[in-house]
Amino acid sequence: MVVKVVTDSVSDISHAMADELGVTVVPLNVVFNGYTYRDGVDMTTDEFYEKLEHEEIHPTTSTPAPQVFSEVYDRLADETDGILVITIGSKLSATGESAFKGIEVMKKKCRVAVVVSELAMMAEGLLAIAAAKAARDGAGLDELVKLTNDNIPRVGLRIVFDTLEYLHRGGRIGKAQALMGSMLGINPVLGIKDGEVFPFGRERSRARAIDHLYEFVAGYSRIDELAVEDATTPDETGAFVKRLGAVFPRERIYLSKVSPVIGTNVGPSAIGVAVLGDK
Repeated sequence: MVVKVVTDSVSDISHAMADELGVTVVPLNVVFNGYTYRDGVDMTTDEFYEKLEHEEIHPTTSTPAPQVFSEVYDRLADETDGILVITIGSKLSATGESAFKGIEVMKKKCRVAVVVSELAMMAEGLLAIAAAKAARDGAGLDELVKLTNDNIPRVGLRIVFDTLEYLHRGGRIGKAQALMGSMLGINPVLGIKDGEVFPFGRERSRARAIDHLYEFVAGYSRIDELAVEDATTPDETGAFVKRLGAVFPRERIYLSKVSPVIGTNVGPSAIGVAVLGDK
């Protein structure tokens, strides 16, 4: 039986990608003014960013309960005898803990392995995509766990946006806190290092920040998978993807949207690029 791959919505895998690869996405939650919305289910991305920019109270986020994971496991256990779960990093969210606890309360018999990626956004998503492709080709659960763990250090993520305020409000700023006092007129370039948000640069203009993303991708000697995502800037992102065609086939670049849970922390101007490959 084909191993089933599960990830969380912070992976930013689109519904189309998930359907094509047979990946199950468990939504995290966004809370606006006391109302809870499942990420990517109860609110569209456009609706979320509209509210984010105009609501006075900043939204919060929460992890799915273990029961949410156990229900997914029980459903998939009717189709497979092995499930691989890939979650956001433990320093950014307790989602991995919920995924583990879900195993304890599932009702059906099925092997479930959880890999806490220490990543987020399409960096996490590329791990799930690679695992789903390998599962489709017949890889077993133990093989997929090894593949995913081997791929974690091969994944790089860079994000650019025009303010750290959303990260600061959301409490996910990590080591980028050091940039807070000098951000006027600066476009930060952040990523994830050792499971935390980490500053990789600061550029004087948006154009230069996009150049930084391009140079990051071009610095790889081998690229297995590449993804680009944005929050509310499709035209700018489209031009960037066209430019990336010089270093990687455009038709193989995954395109995605920064999901509401991530958007809560990075704001509406974010553009991110994730690479699975070797420097």
